[in-house]
Amino acid sequence: MRIDLITMFPGLVAPWLDASLIGRARAAGLLDLRVHDLRAGADDPHRSLDDAPFGGGAGMVLSPEPVFRAVEIAAPARPLLLLSPGGRRFDQALAAELAAGGSLGLLCARYEGVDQRIADHLVDGELSLGDFVLAGGEVAALAVVEAVCRLVPGVLGNEESTREESFVDGLLEYPQYTRPAEFRGWTVPEVLRSGDHARVARWRRSQALARTVARRPDLVARRGGLSSAEQELLAEADGDPAAPVGSTGGGQVAPVADAGGGQAAPVADAGGDRLSLSSRRRAAPGASPP
Repeated sequence: MRIDLITMFPGLVAPWLDASLIGRARAAGLLDLRVHDLRAGADDPHRSLDDAPFGGGAGMVLSPEPVFRAVEIAAPARPLLLLSPGGRRFDQALAAELAAGGSLGLLCARYEGVDQRIADHLVDGELSLGDFVLAGGEVAALAVVEAVCRLVPGVLGNEESTREESFVDGLLEYPQYTRPAEFRGWTVPEVLRSGDHARVARWRRSQALARTVARRPDLVARRGGLSSAEQELLAEADGDPAAPVGSTGGGQVAPVADAGGGQAAPVADAGGDRLSLSSRRRAAPGASPP
């Protein structure tokens, strides 16, 4: 997998690419990650890349001349994608699509953005991490690199990890536990200690459904609602006294028609147990909630 990053701050992103999982895969030859200096295209003593916008307004805009030159010098892998708030929303499905392609380039913008001719005639598309604003595209580019590279065969030590994680099949991942079996009064669900692999698999699926319905009903709608079998599994999770915080919590489940207009898919009731970030901690048995 080859990925080229073009940035004003190569010294900022290069060390990150040599660290941890990505660094090990890079050293093993599984990843070909190249960092290019956007200022290589500047031809003035100050290595300027920006200029004032036509029509006035706050901030500066990346100029087409040095950016085009920098890209032509770097000759990055394609598709070349601009990190931009107006781009296609990046998600796990797109990460898998890019990983399957075998190569891509990422162009990191700064300031108020880029001259539109860069977006129209230099890059092959635009990517956005979400509806928020960063000072530049470097953090977003690194997020894309990690999401894509971990899907490249051999990068993860256990390939099963990518098949049982959040957003696979449109669901959040089930809760995970490790030793000790009891910690400060909180115990690991009995089913996970039973050794019954079929029960464990069924419990995990039910918890993934419950967590998604409670926390991300938009994902449920996007996948066309829940099947009748999934609704049965969800009911199991709803009645599970060991269900983790973020499940439907044992409250009433209100049916809402799915996006396809077919079988109704239950989501957490409007009045109920959607937990705020500040209230998700569960008190130890016998203790007062925080």
